[in-house]
Amino acid sequence: MALGDKRMAGMRKKPWWVMVWIPFLLTLVSMANGADLEAIIVGRSDTDQARDQYRHPIETLSFFEIEPAMTVVETLPGRGWYTRILVPYIGSGGRFYGANYDTDLFKRMFGERWESRRTGIERWPQTFPAEAASYADRPPGTGAFIIGQAPEDLIGKVDRILYIRSLHHLNRFDPSILDKAAAEAFALLKPDGIVGVVQHRAPESNDEKWANGSQGYLKQTRVIEAFQGAGFALAATSEINANPKDMPTESDRVWRLPPSLRVDGEARDVNLAIGESDRMTLKFVKPN
Repeated sequence: MALGDKRMAGMRKKPWWVMVWIPFLLTLVSMANGADLEAIIVGRSDTDQARDQYRHPIETLSFFEIEPAMTVVETLPGRGWYTRILVPYIGSGGRFYGANYDTDLFKRMFGERWESRRTGIERWPQTFPAEAASYADRPPGTGAFIIGQAPEDLIGKVDRILYIRSLHHLNRFDPSILDKAAAEAFALLKPDGIVGVVQHRAPESNDEKWANGSQGYLKQTRVIEAFQGAGFALAATSEINANPKDMPTESDRVWRLPPSLRVDGEARDVNLAIGESDRMTLKFVKPN
């Protein structure tokens, strides 16, 4: 009997459940380790999936070249929309960190609302790692730190850092805060590591003061300036998160749009029709 015939005979002798269940189990293990991004995306809640039309998570994370088992930092993870994708996708072979603003910046952001937010923000470095780990059956190692206060043992060991709609508050009160955050990212990343930016985009023709981040928008030129100034190379830009319907004037704030939708009456319907903000998508690389 030829070798190929012997192999076929051996396959025919295997019980049916081996032929059916082993591939199924291998698929489950692969998913647990973060190998199937599409399966993670479609397995989320309807509420999370409703925003995919504006956030394009598969295209965005692919553009930033994120892969399972990497060490990834997500800045300002907020309520966890991207965290719920990243944690199961990175899987047990990698590490995932949230990085938040410091309390002084939050105080300035929230103003009179600070006291109502204070407890959760101050406890966040302790509570976030367990919350993030709960988003996967086999999560990566999880951690948390404050932007500008990254742990020394992470320096030079991070594969990807994501700034998804988080840069405007780093620039609005003092542009040097954004510049320092970019410098910290450069120190944290491995050579050839990537910073991924998705940010509300201000028209370049709008007033500089209006576009300083206080209205939620930044000019793309300002973002590029900050990261190139820290030593990064701009590797690529993408329009996957662009929205040409969003054309903000100098009387507009990004929070007029979904999901915040802080408007009433007819303006609410107008802004619902616009959808979420126009966003730049930029990929910066730390030179080798």
